Amino acid sequence: MPQFSTKRRVRHSASEMFDLVADVERYPQFVPLCQSLRVRRRESAGEGREVIVADMTVAYKFIRETFTSRVTLERGKLEILVEYLEGPFQQMNNKWNFRPAGDDVCDVEFFIAYEFRSRTLGVLMGTVFETAFRRFSAAFERRADDVYGAHPA
Repeated sequence: MPQFSTKRRVRHSASEMFDLVADVERYPQFVPLCQSLRVRRRESAGEGREVIVADMTVAYKFIRETFTSRVTLERGKLEILVEYLEGPFQQMNNKWNFRPAGDDVCDVEFFIAYEFRSRTLGVLMGTVFETAFRRFSAAFERRADDVYGAHPA
């Protein structure tokens, strides 16, 4: 099963980065391949936990696929877990962790593992997805600079 992980130190607080990634409705504005995102349901699960069920449509050239995920926001742990529910994948899950690393600095860890149901779609989208995942961290960091202001190096 293909997987990708990265760890990146950013000049924003862990809380700011958590809030930015948790704001899924804004993904079409800056996330690579994300054409649209619709929240089906959002509910509090108590003790700083929130659960979102959302449909994301990804598009690249003539390929357009929509999938549904359950996103669990664990504010106390500064962790976001995404579980695949339905769509073109055999399976897919990803996880974000935000670790404070000083004043207004944190380490952002991103992990994703996925497998397409269709071998053909997997071949067509495999390299595109890998390239997009490599650009995700940078896209979120640029978005944080836009939303919170760039912190000097």
